[in-house]
Amino acid sequence: MEELIANRYVNALVDVTSPEQRAEFSKVLSSIAELFEDESVAEMLTSPLVPADKKTSFILDGLGEESDIKLQNFIKIIGENGRLDLLPTVAKKLNQAIQKETNEYEGVVSSSNTLGDAELAELETSLKTYTGSTIKLTQVQSDLDGIKVSVDDLGIEVNFSKKRVKEQLIDFITKSL
Repeated sequence: MEELIANRYVNALVDVTSPEQRAEFSKVLSSIAELFEDESVAEMLTSPLVPADKKTSFILDGLGEESDIKLQNFIKIIGENGRLDLLPTVAKKLNQAIQKETNEYEGVVSSSNTLGDAELAELETSLKTYTGSTIKLTQVQSDLDGIKVSVDDLGIEVNFSKKRVKEQLIDFITKSL
């Protein structure tokens, strides 16, 4: 339900802004979404005991007076409707809309070994051939004995695990007997 409501706000924002404004708004909204990671700030912004106008002014004060008037009005509307708790979801959905519009996505490579720049570039090229989209991969160290590539916004997850290959090989051999 939360995502459906956030989609309405994002669609409205996309309709009234230029691509440059959307990119700037995405950065600002992502920064605001990070505020919700702080427990005390999140509690204040979601508390029914704090009036909606105080929550809205808290966020607007953080933006500063030089911020874009469309963004200020957007936050005022969300605040008036008591939906400030949706800002992290709105930021995520706006980022997804921008990625879809530009056909450029971000993905994550998880592995225990560090991949070189050439290997990451090769993975990006392979994914571009497969999806038709430009994908920028970032690497994350993990304890996975293999490699996992995921691009959440495209619904792609590829996993090559030594353990899984070994299990499949054993399963194949036992079925063959």
